[in-house]
Amino acid sequence: MPASYAYLGPEGTFTEVALRTLPEAATRELIPYVSVQSALDAVRVGEAEAAFVPIENSVEGGITTTLDELVAGAPLMIYREVLLSITFALLVRPGTKLTDIKTVSAHPAAQPQVRNWLKTHLPDAHWESAASNADAARLVQEGQYDAAFAGEFAAARYGLQALETGIHDAENAQTRFVLVGRPARPAAPTGADKTSVVLWQRDDHPGGLRDLLGEFATRGINLMLLQSRPTGAGIGNYCFCIDAEGHITDRRVAEALMGLKRICREVRFLGSYPRAGKEPADLRAPLTGTSDEEFMAASDWVARCQDGRF
Repeated sequence: MPASYAYLGPEGTFTEVALRTLPEAATRELIPYVSVQSALDAVRVGEAEAAFVPIENSVEGGITTTLDELVAGAPLMIYREVLLSITFALLVRPGTKLTDIKTVSAHPAAQPQVRNWLKTHLPDAHWESAASNADAARLVQEGQYDAAFAGEFAAARYGLQALETGIHDAENAQTRFVLVGRPARPAAPTGADKTSVVLWQRDDHPGGLRDLLGEFATRGINLMLLQSRPTGAGIGNYCFCIDAEGHITDRRVAEALMGLKRICREVRFLGSYPRAGKEPADLRAPLTGTSDEEFMAASDWVARCQDGRF
């Protein structure tokens, strides 16, 4: 397989900045793609070893484009994640003043992060979505729009200037990015891991979501993301994207996944991988029966009962 990583381009995106924080990125050819879909498809067809794409931000939650691409199509698996603090700059062609700006552009995920700033400083500007923030900067360079919200670092790449910097509606805003490859054996557990799955119910019934969540709750597993996505089969038909603390080799996580496999129409495993910026997870409370040792002891007890050795 070619030693290359695909990423949401063009050059100068926050995605590229986050990707370059991975040590292994220095040994790969980094290839920009025009969309999340095309970057992930490059992995599916063997054009790239892995793809690096945004999946969640702290203001609006899951990036639906990425979630939907992981839900559908040939299975892929998450191997790493990176958290990047996000602030925007308003990039314009040299000589442009704030009063000259009639149109602004950025990736749709950027809009909720600058909405209040835009309302205060450019209330009459028309918003146009772009494939990425860097692509918005490129379109400003070409004269299609007056300004773009992007990283300040993209200004030099596209011959623009930062008219305003440090733009953000929420303090400490972060975006989460993931490195996605073809399915393989997950990396060994680190003690600070995350497991991602997609769940489809067998049918729609009262308490259905509670049944799914109960598989995690009874085993003391904390959920870090829960987002419903439409299946395309009609109004009211959803699947559920879930991130849970722990690794598939943890007994409590493995048993939860087995329970879900029994009651769900389909379970798609998206990987177990190290959590970014987190210390090893604490179990819910001491002596609650959620440690691997307690699961093993309970399993041994059942085996003894089956053998008449209780």
